[in-house]
Amino acid sequence: MFDKMTLQVLANHARAAAENMAHTLHRTAHSAFVKETQDFTVMLMDQRGDTFAVPMELGATWYPGLTYGRAIDMVQDYRPGDVAFTNDPYSGHVATHAPDTHLWKPVFAEGEIVAWTGGHIHNTDMGGAVPASLSRSLTEIHQEGLRFPPMKLVREGVFDSQILQIMSTNVRKPALNIGDIKALVGALNTGERKVHAMIDRFGKQGFLSGVAALMEQAEAQARSILSEIPDGEYVFADYADEDSDQANPCRLKLTLTIRGDEAILDFTGSDPQLASSLNVPSGGDPRHTMLLVGVYYVLYTLNPRILLNTGLTRPFTCITPEGTVLNPVSPAAVGMRSLTCARLRSVIFGAFVQAIPDRMPAAPAGNNCIVNVMTRDERSQKTVIAAVNPVVGGGGGMPHRDGTNGSGADAAYLKNTPIEITETEVPVEFVKYGLAQDTGGAGRWRGGLATEMAFRVFTPDSRITARNRDRSFFRPWGTEGGRAAGLADMVVNPGTPEERRMGSKDTAILQPGDVLEVRSAGGGGRGNPLDREPWRVARDVARGYVSTEAAERDYGVILKDGEVDEDATAKARAAMPAPSDAFFHYGPERDGYEARWTPAAYDRLTQILAALPIHWRFFTKTEIFARIEGSGAAAVEAAFEATCARFPELPRPASYAEAAE
Repeated sequence: MFDKMTLQVLANHARAAAENMAHTLHRTAHSAFVKETQDFTVMLMDQRGDTFAVPMELGATWYPGLTYGRAIDMVQDYRPGDVAFTNDPYSGHVATHAPDTHLWKPVFAEGEIVAWTGGHIHNTDMGGAVPASLSRSLTEIHQEGLRFPPMKLVREGVFDSQILQIMSTNVRKPALNIGDIKALVGALNTGERKVHAMIDRFGKQGFLSGVAALMEQAEAQARSILSEIPDGEYVFADYADEDSDQANPCRLKLTLTIRGDEAILDFTGSDPQLASSLNVPSGGDPRHTMLLVGVYYVLYTLNPRILLNTGLTRPFTCITPEGTVLNPVSPAAVGMRSLTCARLRSVIFGAFVQAIPDRMPAAPAGNNCIVNVMTRDERSQKTVIAAVNPVVGGGGGMPHRDGTNGSGADAAYLKNTPIEITETEVPVEFVKYGLAQDTGGAGRWRGGLATEMAFRVFTPDSRITARNRDRSFFRPWGTEGGRAAGLADMVVNPGTPEERRMGSKDTAILQPGDVLEVRSAGGGGRGNPLDREPWRVARDVARGYVSTEAAERDYGVILKDGEVDEDATAKARAAMPAPSDAFFHYGPERDGYEARWTPAAYDRLTQILAALPIHWRFFTKTEIFARIEGSGAAAVEAAFEATCARFPELPRPASYAEAAE
């Protein structure tokens, strides 16, 4: 049994080991997306493949509860020096889209595997239908690039040259992929050395029992947090703009049930499996890390000293019916699962903010648009494919301060690449990069501002993919009187006769001289805007965060020569309508949408679809949307009957009648 002090020493050693792994990868990676944007992870795992230590200074923050167990078991006869890998979302459910290549290495002591080192890098490209392999328009996983089920990449210290040759033949920039993979192997080797150092200090059995104790401590900390949250059911839903190209919204629904020190996250009522790449391949795992990312943020917000390991997932159980957007079956496309995961986090935050409103912020932007460019470099006469920059939105208004500008809470780990580096590596010219005025939701505590970026290309047929484009229609919500935030947008050649607004479209082909402008959403506001001190509004105007027009319209603050006109402000505020007593403010777009598609109507839709075979569900949803007239559940019923009349092949299972009751 470890005493508290010794256990903390072990936790510090493990955290330091993970940080060393991250620094090794960060310093030796080849692609800008890994070495600058930092879309990578590293971790230490116990004998079962459950994560017990992750870094906090570098890399993505989605994976403290990741388990490699199912993937580990798909490879046989591990030996010292072996490294296994996979990027197949349907094999072991470790990788969640093809560009994420996960590696793991056994750590032996006295002839026994005592731990694993692991991690992933996001490859710039894995082949497939589009540059960078990812687009919402893709409909099956075979279009999303080369996939490897779990297998050995390194055998007793020697790379499998055939695997590397297959990869080189099928991806667009093989040197970047293989360079990043070898950098990750170096990080795993660093982790292996650090584990041996811990064993030398604590002994083999001491190390093993200590790792188990770290998991138990994280579980106890998570349960302690849950026990302080009022018991109850908290229901929330949110929408992605489109379930496929230029189509209908996609709803995620959560019923969060808290009982004592346990929580159930029931996602029944979410959309069916989609004929686009927005599906999240959880494999039905009730504690899959992708389902619980929002929970990690909540737990860490409530206790910044919590240990980040798989133990903190134990009090939580997720329910994701098979054949739905959060538990698709192969060959559903999954490349854009990060867009859906952003909305998933919004849903989780929306449930928890109802349970503990005094401790939770309003909605963050919920879209982390990552822009990739494939173009020709006239200087080297070579094709270039690279991630230009993540365009991340603002954080939601906090209980004690404004939301963070341009770095939206749950996506803040994505680092911006300095413009000088991008322009050196990619033949583009930046014409704008900064914060977008008037995009943070108004409130006692203002939402964080959106980021906007624009660049010019110089060669014909430059292909752009801007993955995770969302929040162009449904705004990040405000709470407790705070207002919803500004919308995202993407425009080609803004302010010219050739201007084209792209909405949520995530691909574009640009010609020489074309400019692409991308803007994220802002963060929602928290609290009544009329309670915000006028001097704060004046300061926002002086900094360029808020226009003088918005200061008057949203806050009732009148400025004269940059100073607050106290009398005019008092009169303006007195004349403004009293704020609504609704807890959430969604904005006119969602209010208008739900006037027709009421929550009850959408619930009825998902009940009907759940009773159908999986391969009929998305088709039927689309047909119902096309035929619905009026509003409410009865209108959904009528649209379904019309769809059945048009398509007599559509099955009408007995469970449909039961669902109707």
